[in-house]
Amino acid sequence: MIRSMDNHAVTDTPALDLLAEPVAELLPEMLDDRHQSLSADSDPQPDLVADIVTVRPESETLTRQRLPYFVGISEATARSTGISMNLVVIPPGGAAEPHFHRDYETAIYLLEGRVETRYGAGLQQSVIHQAGDFIFIPPGVPHQPHNLSTTEPARAIVSRNDPNEQENVVLYDPNTHR
Repeated sequence: MIRSMDNHAVTDTPALDLLAEPVAELLPEMLDDRHQSLSADSDPQPDLVADIVTVRPESETLTRQRLPYFVGISEATARSTGISMNLVVIPPGGAAEPHFHRDYETAIYLLEGRVETRYGAGLQQSVIHQAGDFIFIPPGVPHQPHNLSTTEPARAIVSRNDPNEQENVVLYDPNTHR
């Protein structure tokens, strides 16, 4: 199912059907362009000294949003320079503090649960997500996720293009923008 960028129209057309024809037409051209750019540049070289980092968080930390977090990949844990990835848990019936992310994008994969996210000016808009949904939050969009279950936690993998996990999280007062 595909939702339009303005969130007004929903179509039952499978996403792959919409992409198949344009991609099939462009694929030979894309491959030619890729081949030319690779041969025009110097040969890419492997990094033979860098280590692969594994992070196994053993305890949770409380975030500015007041949610339990298991810090995974970040500048502090893995020396990443452009990404962070963590596990967030929204307790049964719980909600994050309203907030926005200054200057970075957020991608979320909801592992378990159903979550209503209120967002926008005064948190007047709302969308409900369920396990298996991929969610994108642009920089600067105020939002507040709420776990719709009163008995089960909601769990999600959160990835951001900011290696400093909490430094650019800004708390938001929805009453100032109604």
